[in-house]
Amino acid sequence: MTMTEAGTAEAFHAVYGAAPTGVWAAPGRVNLIGEHTDYNDGFVMPLALPHTTAAAASARPDGVLRLHSGGADGGIVELRIDALRPAPGPADRILEASRGGAQRSGGWAAYPAGIVWAMREAGLPVGGADLHYESTVPTGAGLSSSAALEIATALALNDLYGLGLPAQRLAQLAQRAENAFVGVPCGIMDQIAAACCTEGHALFLDTRDLTQRQVPFDLAGEGLRLLVVDTCVKHELGDGAYAERRAGCERGARALGVRALRDISYAHLPEALDKLADDPDVRGLVRHIVTENHRVEEVIARLDAGDTRAIGPLLTAGHASLRDDFKISCAELDLAVDTAVAAGAVGARMTGGGFGGSAVVLVEETDAEKVTTAVTDAFAAAGFVPPRVFTAVPGAGARRLG
Repeated sequence: MTMTEAGTAEAFHAVYGAAPTGVWAAPGRVNLIGEHTDYNDGFVMPLALPHTTAAAASARPDGVLRLHSGGADGGIVELRIDALRPAPGPADRILEASRGGAQRSGGWAAYPAGIVWAMREAGLPVGGADLHYESTVPTGAGLSSSAALEIATALALNDLYGLGLPAQRLAQLAQRAENAFVGVPCGIMDQIAAACCTEGHALFLDTRDLTQRQVPFDLAGEGLRLLVVDTCVKHELGDGAYAERRAGCERGARALGVRALRDISYAHLPEALDKLADDPDVRGLVRHIVTENHRVEEVIARLDAGDTRAIGPLLTAGHASLRDDFKISCAELDLAVDTAVAAGAVGARMTGGGFGGSAVVLVEETDAEKVTTAVTDAFAAAGFVPPRVFTAVPGAGARRLG
């Protein structure tokens, strides 16, 4: 029994007074390249982190869902599964509870509750459950703690109720939960990454048809390291900015007469931008999506050719696009990227939804300490909260621990 499994099972027992049926885990992720392309039917390339959300769970026959997190304030959130309803507003929403009419849960509880709702809405025979969560995925860091929570819950319910659903289907249900129940119009990258990534690989995903390819990503073997710089600037994707970007992309696709921006080729980008000359905001969004899809394809080509170092400038170019065209960076992310590159990093970019969170920095193994020190010192000089820096090692996707 692993420490994660043992600790989560013991905490479940302390909360609910009995041992759980099992413990399941799903990882956080970093996205190497391909940002905001997933809801535009484009290409992405995430990798799973060793940081996970673990869920200890047991089924209940009475239609009651009880949720408890070791990392959240408050006690058990108790809900009736047949009364779960999406409500207006972002993730801190009203959930119909079994007692007292409506109960406002912590925002985190909407994610697992949404999984139960999405499964039942799909006609799956899911009943009640007791769940306790322990997580090492930093929240608000752009590392997809929400998808880890969703997929750990979905995998647990899949096993508890013998649904036999494949990982990809669980990811689709989790995306449905986040879109319709939690109220974040996200694409499917985060959920697929949590469910389907494999150890030692990055995942090349075509989000239109969900074609997947596991790409070997052994940086240590090449004398490289991928650092994650958590700026400790928290973002909330349900606050409207994410939805505004998505709506702008959809407006651009309509104006260009295509199903999604994925359908605008890199070669035809100049003429597409000419058609959007009167809408500079949408023009910038379109330019980012089309060039970002092209960057993903270029990264794949370089990795396939064994030239990993050549992806560095593509990462840095992606950050400039997110900063200038998509306008979702912030001072801390820009400082992390600029300082890392100036200190000798091979390349760097923000990762995740934006407005805070983390950056990824590709460095020579021999430069990792120097780059980390440079970024930390730059944050101190700017009066920013000290960043958290760690190495990203491609980990496994969701699995049962015991």
